[in-house]
Amino acid sequence: MAFNIFKKLFGSRNERMLKNYRKTVQKINALEAELEALSDEELRQKTDFFKSELAAGKSLDDILPEAFAVVREAGKRVFGMRHYDVQMIGGMALHEGKISEMRTGEGKTLVATLPTYLNALTGKGVHVITVNDYLAKRDSDWMGQLFEFLGLSTGVIISGQSPQEKQLAYSMDITYGTNNEFGFDYLRDNMAIFAEERVMRGQHYAVVDEVDSILIDEARTPLIISGPSEDKSEIYQAINPLIEHLEKGEEDTETKTSTGDFTIDEKAKQIYLTDQGHAKIEELLTEIGLLQEGDSLYDATNIGLMIHINAALRANLLFEKDRDYIVENNQVVIIDEFTGRKMEGRRWSEGLHQAVEAKEGVKIQQESQTFASITFQNYFRQYEKLSGMTGTADTEAGEFLSTYSLEVVVIPPNKTPQRIDLPDLVYLDMEGKFAAIVEDIRVTNETKQPILVGTASIEMSELLSRLLTQSGIKHNVLNAKQHEREAGIIADAGRPGAVTIATNMAGRGTDIVLGGNLEMEIEALDNPTEEKIAEVKAAWQARHDEVLSYGGLKVIGSERHESRRIDNQLRGRSGRQGDVGLTRFYLSLDDDLMRRFASERVKSMMKRLGMSSNEAIEHSMVTKSIERAQKQVERLHQDERANLLKFDDISNQQRKVVYAQRNELMAANSDDVKDIVDGLRAQVIEEVMGNYVPPGSLEEQWDIHGLTLALKEEFGVDLPLQTWLEEDKNLYEEKMLDKIVETMENIYSTKMSVIDDKTKHHFEKEVLLRTIDKQWRTHLAEMDYLRRGIHLRGYAQKDPFQEYRRESAEMFRSFLNEVTFETVKILSLVQIQGSQDVQDFDDQNVPLELDASHPAAAGIADAIQSHAEEEIEEASEEGTFRREQPKVGRNDPCPCGSGKKYKHCCGKLS
Repeated sequence: MAFNIFKKLFGSRNERMLKNYRKTVQKINALEAELEALSDEELRQKTDFFKSELAAGKSLDDILPEAFAVVREAGKRVFGMRHYDVQMIGGMALHEGKISEMRTGEGKTLVATLPTYLNALTGKGVHVITVNDYLAKRDSDWMGQLFEFLGLSTGVIISGQSPQEKQLAYSMDITYGTNNEFGFDYLRDNMAIFAEERVMRGQHYAVVDEVDSILIDEARTPLIISGPSEDKSEIYQAINPLIEHLEKGEEDTETKTSTGDFTIDEKAKQIYLTDQGHAKIEELLTEIGLLQEGDSLYDATNIGLMIHINAALRANLLFEKDRDYIVENNQVVIIDEFTGRKMEGRRWSEGLHQAVEAKEGVKIQQESQTFASITFQNYFRQYEKLSGMTGTADTEAGEFLSTYSLEVVVIPPNKTPQRIDLPDLVYLDMEGKFAAIVEDIRVTNETKQPILVGTASIEMSELLSRLLTQSGIKHNVLNAKQHEREAGIIADAGRPGAVTIATNMAGRGTDIVLGGNLEMEIEALDNPTEEKIAEVKAAWQARHDEVLSYGGLKVIGSERHESRRIDNQLRGRSGRQGDVGLTRFYLSLDDDLMRRFASERVKSMMKRLGMSSNEAIEHSMVTKSIERAQKQVERLHQDERANLLKFDDISNQQRKVVYAQRNELMAANSDDVKDIVDGLRAQVIEEVMGNYVPPGSLEEQWDIHGLTLALKEEFGVDLPLQTWLEEDKNLYEEKMLDKIVETMENIYSTKMSVIDDKTKHHFEKEVLLRTIDKQWRTHLAEMDYLRRGIHLRGYAQKDPFQEYRRESAEMFRSFLNEVTFETVKILSLVQIQGSQDVQDFDDQNVPLELDASHPAAAGIADAIQSHAEEEIEEASEEGTFRREQPKVGRNDPCPCGSGKKYKHCCGKLS
């Protein structure tokens, strides 16, 4: 109550921010007349003026009013569009690193030009991120005209471009592209062997369009670059038919027992085998020869089979064709459950994709091994400043703030909305619901009011399409199978009498304009003379007024989605820019959401009360109950994303250390690389020697013969250690180590003298990077295995997260040790006859059996020394190693004053 009183007196935080923004808008408006008087060239010169102001010490905030006013004036001259005051407010929120929630049709694409121009003046590059290649290309071509008018350059990155094309695009002042391409380019840059192969300039400032879709919906799946692993297609094909022999059971909540062979938890989307199911599947596996007689699925050697069984169960019982995926060109293509778009190039992990391929009888692609990965959360949190815009962000404001430190600012519409949202209608079953939808469409269509029908899956959109065809109602269908026609279908969806059935992809990024899309009509003209354009505009205006008189666009939802945002997006297609409109959702107790949260008892009760298939319940209490169910699902998804992020943060700490040190290695000069190699050699020899000559031990305890053999077998050097001891009775442990290291350095220098210093430096650097490629790949695979099974530690009363944290730190230390040892071993054993051998190594990568597409990481001597004894999370905070004191040679006296050599004191490699 006290909070409400405070809010009434001082306004909400959102209202206070809007009040401050409006003061700045007044300053911007005051400059309009002055800028209108400038010529085009004088307006363009403002860009150079702003850059000089920034160079003189002014901040972006200082020049914001005039810069925004310049963009507004440029928009009037280039597009004939003037930014509204509320668009200026949205631009200010974006500049401050916040999320602008603006209704559909408020012109978010134009809003983005304001902060994009302002932040591009720094010369560090601005990324404008969209949900698909079509929108990235469209917005780059469209808004690029404005930026070019003001003297800034624009580029676009899309899938399939060459590295040279991407380097050019990233070098521009403003770069448009999709979230996937930006993320994958970041990973590929950190897999590059040479600095010139990298394409990105860094992560300075980003504006994310449809920010809820990218940072929330897609954040449940990490970006993974992978390569083929062992081929197990025969196992997937053999296991798939077994699933039909299993019977679904039910869990008795009172006795905690289960019937049948498996149970399905629809809320968690998981399948659990019962004891009976385990016994049956073991029997079936034994019959087909995948399990030996008497063996158990829980034997250590059969754990892999259990993964295949789980994948087959999920593929056959949880994943549906035309809802979760489609089969296209003999391939399984994933459908994004939130946007309804195809996710080409993306594959499910943990064998699920292969199991679905076996189910559908298409060619089974090889399982993949992770080369590099990152979550969207950890990629986008790297930007110095991040902002976003969407029509639906307020419902997820808490997650945006906690995960990305992004505050949501709700921007008021330019015109007061007139759309009417009718209460939901709930039917007993699917048949009754679809019959009511078809009847509603038929009656509405007779009035010529345009209709958009939203469905949650391709399957439902095609079912509804068949019903409308049977009723003789002309319509268009927009789903992932017709995504190439999206722009054309959306352009016509607002015409009088248009009926459009669409999945959730409908019009995200494009508006349904009442009367049809005028711009596309003008673009389609063969000879766009002034007279023809005037005729087209007049015809469009007549249609626009006609549709308004019919009541605007009517939106019909065929079911509620798990997320309220998706429903709000569908509603938002109607009533843009103050237009009239109407929305209504039709539900049934057979819908996924209703089935999961309204039990069979509800359906039975409805029948007992005499409710028939064609009767509906309409009450605000029902609508509120459904929204409560949606909130539960949203919390489940949020927990899932938070859990994914919590575990990935551990990997991210390692990734940051590795990538930072790798970047330093790529930029290292010849002397630095030589010092790294020398330091690694000394560390490895010291560790090997410690196995045969224990530190502080007596000479009688030394295994000189074993040490001699180890040096010969591991590093190809045959040293007369026993003779050295006999010749020098004072050859104590430390002195022997120095002599071994010095001798090996001389042997290596002699061997490498056949090539010049530049080629040697190039070769050593490449060996370091490629060695770590191999070890990093192995490390990621081990981390994957650890992550999959770590939850089992909970049964031993241990915290899985803490166990993962501890073991991953140990694994990372082991990774660094492997990098060190293998690098020294390769450089010691490799035989170089001349520069051509180095070129062959570049071309074929024979010693490491790697290629340039593999991931890379670097654990150079400084990194190992700095991080080997510390927790990984502490190491990540230190970031890239920087030498603060003058460099000290390995054999120089230690600066601490101990009297020992530096390498045996403060410079000792642990």
